[in-house]
Amino acid sequence: MGKNIVLIGFMGTGKSTVGMRLAERLHLEFVDMDREIERITGMSISQLFRKHGETRFRSEEQLMAQKLGQRTNLVIATGGGVVIHPENVAALKRNGIIVGLEASPEVIMSRVSRKKSNRPLLSKHTTIEDIEKMLASREEYYARADIRVNTTGQELNKVVNEIISQVKRMNSRRKNSSESRE
Repeated sequence: MGKNIVLIGFMGTGKSTVGMRLAERLHLEFVDMDREIERITGMSISQLFRKHGETRFRSEEQLMAQKLGQRTNLVIATGGGVVIHPENVAALKRNGIIVGLEASPEVIMSRVSRKKSNRPLLSKHTTIEDIEKMLASREEYYARADIRVNTTGQELNKVVNEIISQVKRMNSRRKNSSESRE
C-alpha cells in the first residue's frame, strides 16, 4: 500500500477502534497518537493537560504528526483536535490518505460518557449542545478529509469495509489520472 491511512474526527467517532481493526485487516502497523504521546511523556493525556496545559499537549501532538508523517504503511488514529493546526494535517497528508470519521452528537455523547475522565476537553457537565457546538467549530477542519465515513449505527466491520473500498477507489483514480498525464 505504501501510504498511511490517517483517521481524523471528533472524540468518540471511533478512530482508535476502527483504526485497530483496519490495521489488522490491511496487515499494517496501528499507531494511536494519544497513546504514543502518553508513552513518550510518561503521562496520561489528562495528566499532561493538568500539569502542562493544552499548549504543551498540542506541541507534543505536532511533533508526533511530523514524525508519523515521514513514515509509511501505518494506520494512524489521531486525537480529535489534531486537525485544528493545518501543519499537522499537512504533515500527515504528506504520506497519507485522510479519512474523517463522523458520528451524531448523541452517539458521541454515549460513547464518551463512559470515559469522560480520560477526555480533558469534556466535563461531567458536558451536554449534547456542547458537543454540537464543538463539532460545528471544527467542521471546516474535518471537511478537509479525503474521505468521510459516518460511524453512527454502523457495525465495525461495515465501517472498515467502507474505508477500504473508498481508499481503493481513490488510489485507482489517482493511478488512472497519473497514467493519462503520461
